[in-house]
Formats: sequence, structure tokens, C-alpha cells
Amino acid sequence: MFATRSHIVLATLLSCGLLSACENKPQRASNTVTVNQHPAGNSADRLVPSGLDKSPMDMAYFPVEYPKMKMADKSIDPPVARVIFSRPQKGGRTIFGEVVQYGSIWRMGANEATELEFFRDVNINGKTVPKGRYVIYAIPYENEWTIILNNDLYTWGLKIDSTKDAFKFNVPIARTNFPFEVLTMEFAPAEKGMQLVMEWDSVRAILPIKY
Repeated sequence: MFATRSHIVLATLLSCGLLSACENKPQRASNTVTVNQHPAGNSADRLVPSGLDKSPMDMAYFPVEYPKMKMADKSIDPPVARVIFSRPQKGGRTIFGEVVQYGSIWRMGANEATELEFFRDVNINGKTVPKGRYVIYAIPYENEWTIILNNDLYTWGLKIDSTKDAFKFNVPIARTNFPFEVLTMEFAPAEKGMQLVMEWDSVRAILPIKY
């Protein structure tokens, strides 16, 4: 014999004791977690791809390819230096004298301020530079650059606080045989030390570093 709807309701009430008891019965906690809820609905929860940065971040070490050397030899000494910078593109433009004005502060890259880190004390143009991390930027001129080390770390490159400049060095520039499409910063061995070589468009500047 099939149960009627009224029989089912009555059985439910009897099993609870009272209707109010069923209403007040604690509910079992759910393990389901809902994230990214938004009043506007699901469309607001979708992540919008930001695309590739036009000036990707790069890093160079001295010794060159130090991380690979350390992977092969765990007892290797710490590196001498590394530079972290973003690489803007030439894109058909004349960089120095137009995009980068002569006599004006240039962040030597894009996005975050470019940083140069020394893992030991070094000597640049006769000045002792203590080990540590510095913002590095430049003031380019037609025949030389002024390279500046600054203590205002973790900043955006367009907001340089010159009151925190620590060192300034004048270095000559040379014209390259072909233009560099993207800003390039790399270390190269040199007598009694190394060089930080900076190249973009048809200009090369070299910062000599002894250690």
C-alpha cells in the first residue's frame, strides 16, 4: 500500500518530535568554500589576461651565469655582483637625445627602478663602494654618462629621490656598429675586475668595477 502525502508529513513531524525542533536542529557544516563572489555576478570573477610586458625584467650576474655554476658546485663563493632591470625596446625610435633627453635623469630601464647589488666591497673610479644593494640610474650626455648609485630601494623608476644619491661616476660612451633593439646590461671580465656594459640603440657605456 502506497503512503499518502499526509502520512509522509506526519512521519516527518513525529521523527523530529516537534516542527520547531526540526527548524532549530543544527545544520552540518559544509566543506564547500565559495571564492571570488561578486554582486555583479560571474562575469566580474573572470581574470582578465594582462598580456606580456613590453619591457620584460632581466637579471645578469658576475661571474656570468653564476646560478648555473652554483648548481654544479655548491661550495662556490658568492657572486661579485648582479643587476636587475627591465628591457625597453627601441621600436624605430631615436633613443638618446630624443626619447631620453640629454642632461635629464634616466632610470636605465623601465618599470621598477633598476637595481645593482654588490656582494663584496668594490672600487669604482677610485671610490670604495660598500657591498649592498643600490638603485642605479644615469644622466646621459652626448659624449658621456653620469652613473648614479642611490639608496632609495624598492621604488618605481620614474620617482627617483636624488637626495638619497650615494655615488656618482662619469663614464665615456662609444658608438656601436649596429643598434641594440632592447636595452642590454651585462657584466664582462676586465683587468683586476669586471665591467658593467650598458647598450641601447647605437650607444655603449661601460662602468669599470674592481674588486
